[in-house]
Amino acid sequence: MKTDIEIAQEAKMLPITKIAEEAGILEDELIPYGKYKAKISLDIMSRLASKPNGKLVLVTAVNPTPAGEGKTTTTVGLGQAMAKIGKNAVIALREPSLGPVFGIKGGAAGGGYSQAVPMEDINLHFTGDMHAITAANNLLCAVIDNHIHQGNSLQIDERRILFKRCMDMNDRALRNVVVGLGGKANGFPREDGFIITVASEIMAILCLADDMEDLKRRLGDILVAYNLDGKPVYARELGVVGSMAALLRDALMPNLVQTLENTPAIIHGGPFANIAHGCNSVTATRLALKLGDYCITEAGFGSDLGAEKFLDIKCRAAGLAPSAIVIVATLRALKYNGGVAKNDTSKENVAALKKGIVNLGAHVENMKKYGVPVVVAINRFGTDTDAEIEALAEYCREIDVEYSLSECFAKGGDGATDLAEKVVKACEKPSDFRFIYDTSKSIKEKVEAIAKNIYGADGVNFTSNALKRIQEIEALGKDKLPVCIAKTQYSLSDDPKRLGRPTGFEITVRDVKLSSGAGFIVVLTGDIMTMPGLPKVPAAESIDVDESGNITGLF
Repeated sequence: MKTDIEIAQEAKMLPITKIAEEAGILEDELIPYGKYKAKISLDIMSRLASKPNGKLVLVTAVNPTPAGEGKTTTTVGLGQAMAKIGKNAVIALREPSLGPVFGIKGGAAGGGYSQAVPMEDINLHFTGDMHAITAANNLLCAVIDNHIHQGNSLQIDERRILFKRCMDMNDRALRNVVVGLGGKANGFPREDGFIITVASEIMAILCLADDMEDLKRRLGDILVAYNLDGKPVYARELGVVGSMAALLRDALMPNLVQTLENTPAIIHGGPFANIAHGCNSVTATRLALKLGDYCITEAGFGSDLGAEKFLDIKCRAAGLAPSAIVIVATLRALKYNGGVAKNDTSKENVAALKKGIVNLGAHVENMKKYGVPVVVAINRFGTDTDAEIEALAEYCREIDVEYSLSECFAKGGDGATDLAEKVVKACEKPSDFRFIYDTSKSIKEKVEAIAKNIYGADGVNFTSNALKRIQEIEALGKDKLPVCIAKTQYSLSDDPKRLGRPTGFEITVRDVKLSSGAGFIVVLTGDIMTMPGLPKVPAAESIDVDESGNITGLF
């Protein structure tokens, strides 16, 4: 069987100018980056302002497992399938981070015959957005240390600098560092650390900003430190908001590529959902809604993370409301949730499937709480048996949810036409979209609402450190913002080993941080790290490039 990269390299791509033309993008609104990818000028939003929005479809998933779920694959396949049934759809995806590309997860452009291309470009440097975000983040960090070195007129407390450096790579050795060593000329020594670029507040700001003016306002609102009197110090006080915006000027524009079947794909922004808000940019989603009758977008990891944040943070901030939600699962992943070892998930095991399928049930129940029609997409494999499929069908009937067996990995758009038809029907059903919590509630009440209603927890424990940070945020008058919970993606709980649908547990909050520029409060639970590490055998060991420049091993 051909690998993802082999399939992608055999793709017959159309010039990006052709894709843009067919999508309704004018020539002077397109900024090509080579033959097959381009930036879209923000000027297009003014031209399309009066055009009605299409239907918004969110693709999410069950909790991810080593068996894989295929959420991005399903998103791309659904977009291709919409074209097959005569619907005008535009997909909107996140940009992959180099961290998982070279780490354990691999690329994030889809798989099999449902991919966005050029796959190598998308998964590697693409149009440089990640590097621009990294540069803007680190410019602010450099200016903070330089300000202290040059006299510290703002009286920044070196012990209470909140804003960390970043890089787009998994590197555990950089989580905690000491900077400024080497004598007086090198600044003041202090403890610092790195986070991965996709966890940077700059990434969140880029993805939530309406335009350049809003971007600059948000950049200025970043809380970077406290001074010696305990007062907040914001980025605007350091005088480099304009320089940061200049670095982000091009990154603010969405990227246009295509699927293997030459349908349009907008890929822009990429915050992780386990440590950030997990959605592509508001601009990309809004643009896709203007260009298509259907915008199909995804949110990272399971619905307890990506979808919750998409709905409670992104939709709230941007005034969006989904018409349908698709939950992706595989029978292999559900058997894994039922206790089957990864290597045995391809074998028939109806008993384990019935035990693990409650994980799917939890995600369906959670998404219905938002008042939006739900469709289950089963990413089908050849090893799925009739008995297992019948068990799935019976369970879906019991919980009253529509489902579709999708074969878009093997068949592209042709393998997901049934799913497309059911999504179209779901979009026509009545929808009463609502949020899980009201932002006027206290920080603790908002966290508890998510923990109880989405995770299924009995309650929340706040450490003394977390309670202290909450008091600081309340003192700043910023406690009425949405909350962004950083939690393991592998379980509905904060313990990655508790699979299925755990009960009788509480969530422990160990720290709370204000992302004032992004407009939300980050709540850290469990052992979640904002700078991941590489596995024992990273994917980087399998990637190579031959004498002709062809990349291999990227998946």
